[in-house]
Amino acid sequence: MNKTIRRASVFALLLVLALLMRATWVQFYDGKALADDKDNRRNAIQTYAAPLGNIVVAGNAVTGSARTSGGDLAYKRTYKDGALYAAVTGYASQSYAPTQLEGIYQDLLNGTDTRLKTVMDTVTGERAAPGDVITTIDPDVQKAAYDALGDKKGGAVAIDPKTGRILAVVSTPSYDPATLTDANTAGSAWKRLNADPDKPLTNRGLRQPLPPGSTFKLVVAAAALEDGLYPNVDERTESPDPYRLPGTTRDLANENTSAPCENASIRTALRYSCNNVFAKMAVDLGQDKVKAMADKFGFDDDKRDVPVRAYTSVYPSGMDDAQTALSGIGQFDVTATPLQLAMVSAAIANGGELVSPHMVSQITDSGGDVLQNYDDSAGRTRIVSSTTAEQLRSAMQTVVEQGTGTNARIPGVTVGGKTGTAQHGENNSKTPYAWFTSYGTSDTSGKEVAVAVMVEQSDAARSEVSGNGLAAPVAQAMMRAALKR
Repeated sequence: MNKTIRRASVFALLLVLALLMRATWVQFYDGKALADDKDNRRNAIQTYAAPLGNIVVAGNAVTGSARTSGGDLAYKRTYKDGALYAAVTGYASQSYAPTQLEGIYQDLLNGTDTRLKTVMDTVTGERAAPGDVITTIDPDVQKAAYDALGDKKGGAVAIDPKTGRILAVVSTPSYDPATLTDANTAGSAWKRLNADPDKPLTNRGLRQPLPPGSTFKLVVAAAALEDGLYPNVDERTESPDPYRLPGTTRDLANENTSAPCENASIRTALRYSCNNVFAKMAVDLGQDKVKAMADKFGFDDDKRDVPVRAYTSVYPSGMDDAQTALSGIGQFDVTATPLQLAMVSAAIANGGELVSPHMVSQITDSGGDVLQNYDDSAGRTRIVSSTTAEQLRSAMQTVVEQGTGTNARIPGVTVGGKTGTAQHGENNSKTPYAWFTSYGTSDTSGKEVAVAVMVEQSDAARSEVSGNGLAAPVAQAMMRAALKR
């Protein structure tokens, strides 16, 4: 054979082998990445080729699917009371990645979860019938929180202390997820929602950690009782009023200058929200002990899944004594979400034991058979002793009955709570944040609920911003709804 022809043949053969190798690589190694690519239109076509499974609240679906009028996407997601449940469901969009429960359980809801496949599905290669997500949300508590927050910018969470079931997650202002479902209109809605300065897409119940103010005093009080710094909530503390921040010339003031805060007991200090008592208490304990207690309650946990990933609530490290004092009243760099503070009240209400909070009870297949039961797997953690929890419950009841939290009182319900008004901006130049966290126990049924409410912004005058004035009425409405049966 001519040498030139032989060389050309070898070169052609090498090209063919290279092409085969590349094709094999693409098919067997890059295939999954290409199939999963967000820009692969086939994924959206497959997802919306049939109705999706549903997210269920109290036996009723709050999601649905509707037939589209044209195009290659046969169905789109629909929502019932979309704005009310947006902080729970999130959205499933033909244009954008799904969020919240829609995102976490997208495989279950679109039928691609391998647990859904029957033998016949495997033989035919057909997509399985989609499953459903059964939530723990109580529609009455959810609506009570949503209505009570109204035009305020804020968030609220309610938990059943005994089971860890999340009964409500609310964020205002909200949005209607239905505006993001259709590919033809989602773009304009997306731009409008992201341009809104009130950030309606932010889940303020789970993902807006802010300074918690005086609600954090419950954590400091728990640390002091567990450590033995003070034997009970009625023991006189060593707390000068005013209290000078260590190493500074600044005296820490109390909101109520006539309150009996000098050397006040923990009960009295919680009742009047005495800054001097808890600032000095934090310094006496030291930041490490306060942090240890905060972390037991769930602060600094960067993997808090309910199952939506909640943002981390923070108790800082590396502070000097003055900063530790400010951390003791929920300022400096301390931040918390409503979920976190609801967990604090839930643990106290439940005898010092925290049941892992979760807002999905079960996931099921299309026939209703349970694939996973999350109520059965909810973990339990001892946070404080039952004695400490009982002491704190008693002191929190004093706050509501005789102190700064009277707007949370409910006839026939034992309510304990703690108010908070957190500074906002340099030198508190912006409107403060209003907080309230509490628990309620029905005097007749013994049923319990723990809640936390944060009001980030409202129409109230600055002088009227307080945890009792703005947040406690929301908490009262939620507790009333949870305990009415």
